[in-house]
Amino acid sequence: MGVLNSIFSWIIKKRIHQIELFIKYPHDVQKELLMRLISSAKETEWGKQYNYASINDIKTYKERVPLQTYKELNPYVKRLKAGEQNILWNQEIKWFAKSSGTTEGASKFIPVSKASLEDCHYKGGKDMLSLYYHNRPNSNLFSGKSLVVGGSSQINHFSSDSYYGDLSAIIIKNLPFWVEYRRTPEQAIALLDNWEEKLEKMARITSEEDVTNLSGVPSWTLVLLQKIIEITGKQTISEVWPNLELFMHGGVSFLPYTNQYKNIIGKNIDYLETYNASEGFFGIRDELSRDDMLLMLDYGIYYEFIPLHEISSEKPITVELEEVKIGIDYAIVISTNAGLWRYIIGDVVKFTSLNPYRIKVSGRTKQFINAFGEELIIENVEQALKTACDITRAIVSEFTVAPRFMP
Repeated sequence: MGVLNSIFSWIIKKRIHQIELFIKYPHDVQKELLMRLISSAKETEWGKQYNYASINDIKTYKERVPLQTYKELNPYVKRLKAGEQNILWNQEIKWFAKSSGTTEGASKFIPVSKASLEDCHYKGGKDMLSLYYHNRPNSNLFSGKSLVVGGSSQINHFSSDSYYGDLSAIIIKNLPFWVEYRRTPEQAIALLDNWEEKLEKMARITSEEDVTNLSGVPSWTLVLLQKIIEITGKQTISEVWPNLELFMHGGVSFLPYTNQYKNIIGKNIDYLETYNASEGFFGIRDELSRDDMLLMLDYGIYYEFIPLHEISSEKPITVELEEVKIGIDYAIVISTNAGLWRYIIGDVVKFTSLNPYRIKVSGRTKQFINAFGEELIIENVEQALKTACDITRAIVSEFTVAPRFMP
């Protein structure tokens, strides 16, 4: 593994230098990125509709291009699914990330371009390792295997050349060979559609491997770890994988799962939170001593932010990165290298640092209670649950929150 570690060490140093550049010049990097996106899409149907060829600054872009939700995007997605091209983006769109449980109640199909796969999602995956090695230069991750716990959806067909599935399934299906070589289990099992069958096979196969790092949503990964304990008869996961050192997680808050992971793993490991969605890869925990994430500014995504009190306005006002403030809840608006233009993804973030720009996910635009002016967001609920569990030693299985109207 010496050669592999040497090569990766060189890649890390190069990438860390690039990250330091967007940390030093965040506004310049974002402005330049937006102009590149606009230039790339100027000959698309969307670009011609809004005359992208004549847009030379952010102000004009915001005045000319309306904010979008999936409701406005869906007619274009339907045409893309049918095989039409050059509508939203200048590259072929044949992959769609299926996102369920949305604020609209029905599944979304998010366009995924080659650029968004390579320059966003895969770049984010490489940066997770780069930033981790930057924090832990003596890490032995490459001495063993990586276990990726993805969704239980296979790749499906809209047409002969149009596919959809969970984002994790799309990523696994398109992984470069050098990543596939170090991953477990094999692709055929990782992409199984039947969750129970997949869980059983993954547990049996991976329990025989030397796994050094895990990636996945905390809830799904915990179920797999419990299955491995059941099959092997061990007391903790560290008895199964003694060299396990890192869990890279995202998708849901880790707070309600903290104690469960501490107990089931049985030793101290590092936890690296990421902010990755069907629409793009947004943030990575860049310092293990912190609990927030660095906003990644060179992934082909241009950011705007809507103060949460504006979200219900007929024409919400957006602020630029240089205008955000610490501690304010903002709905994220993105323009991306997959043809999502001024798209409101439904997530709410809060800035914890402005130099560099670091964030925490604080909720969803439709996931808050304000029956009495309390403005209760999901972050408040999860923190309260964690505090209650720490005091009472309880473990949360599921929870529902609703306002109580007094008689």
